[in-house]
Amino acid sequence: MHTRFWIAATAALFVAPSVLASPTPVIFESSGATAAAITPTRDAFRAAIGGGTVAGANGSFGGVRREINWDGVPDARADPNPLPANFFNVNSPRGVEFSTPGSGFLVSSNAGTASPILFGFPNDFAVFSAQRLFTAVGSTITDVNFFVAGTATAGTTTAFGAIFTDVETADATKIDFFDENGALFLTRSVLTSGNQGLSFLGAQVTGGSISRVRITSGLNAILANGRIANTDDVVVMDDFIYAEATASVPEPSSLGLAAIALAGLVTQTRRRNPTR
Repeated sequence: MHTRFWIAATAALFVAPSVLASPTPVIFESSGATAAAITPTRDAFRAAIGGGTVAGANGSFGGVRREINWDGVPDARADPNPLPANFFNVNSPRGVEFSTPGSGFLVSSNAGTASPILFGFPNDFAVFSAQRLFTAVGSTITDVNFFVAGTATAGTTTAFGAIFTDVETADATKIDFFDENGALFLTRSVLTSGNQGLSFLGAQVTGGSISRVRITSGLNAILANGRIANTDDVVVMDDFIYAEATASVPEPSSLGLAAIALAGLVTQTRRRNPTR
């Protein structure tokens, strides 16, 4: 009886270990012509994460939620100067670092500085929180990796959301969510909003966590202020909102779980056959 149980348990671990670790997402999404159109969804996402409405140092809301609205980035780190990929884990430690197949990242300039605002496209982009925006350069892909804020310790979060401007082509802008083992468990397209419109997409998970998100912003990339790869569907980002990252604890691998089960099988066999 016990031997059959351990054999069955071991087989089950080999057959479907990934099912045990798959996070369950709740989606928050909306789009519209103005900031007012997506604010209720943004607020619902904030409330679901928790942390209150008053920001502390480094975009922390009670140690429960973090936000980046780009507006505190100094001019020396804004267009035409690149934003360091680790700026929001080193200079302003909020527990995220970025990477891209492109050449880097830009935060748009404020009015009155040398570079034109809105990456030089005032007739295409709007802002949710005035007045800076964010984009990868030379690529439509931005990877967001999570850390315990201000450290090199890899982290995971239970919620991530972002605001996009000028989403015009269906299914071209999306977020991929990866679990604590690095496996893709959710891909969700951002709702279209039309020219200068705004969109919000976020996901909160239970039964697991998020180690990384990959954002694909439109069909064509910004190359520099006033320069784009193609005029079709260029999308950039505004606010990022996410749950405070904690130190990552990967789920046990299928091999490790199977080893535990096999150890149990050996123990049971020895108990039934003590002379062996």
